[in-house]
Amino acid sequence: MADAHDSSTETRDEDVKARKERERDELYALDISDVEWHSAPGTEEHEERVEIAYLPEGAVAMRSSLDPDTVLRYTEAEWRAFVLGARDGEFDLEPAPHNGGTPAE
Repeated sequence: MADAHDSSTETRDEDVKARKERERDELYALDISDVEWHSAPGTEEHEERVEIAYLPEGAVAMRSSLDPDTVLRYTEAEWRAFVLGARDGEFDLEPAPHNGGTPAE
C-alpha cells in the first residue's frame, strides 16, 4: 500500500511542478513593454529604487531602476508570499527582536 501512496504523491508533485513551469513560461511570455512601473512614494526619478508593475491575474513584475532591462516576474501566489514574508521581517537585513532575534551589535 505504501508504494501506491508514494506513487500518488510523486505524481501529484510532478503535476504541481509542471503547472508551476507552465505558469512561469506564460508569465515570461507576456509583453510588458507598455506596463506602468511604480516605485515607493517620495523617491525621485534619479534615485536608485525598486520598481514594480502589476500584470494580469494578480502577477507582478519587479526591477531595479539601475538595471531596468532585468525584470523578475512573480505569480500572484509568489508575490503574496513575498509580501507577507517581508511584513513579517523574513527579509530584514538584521534579525528583528520581535521574531526572536537580537539586535546587531
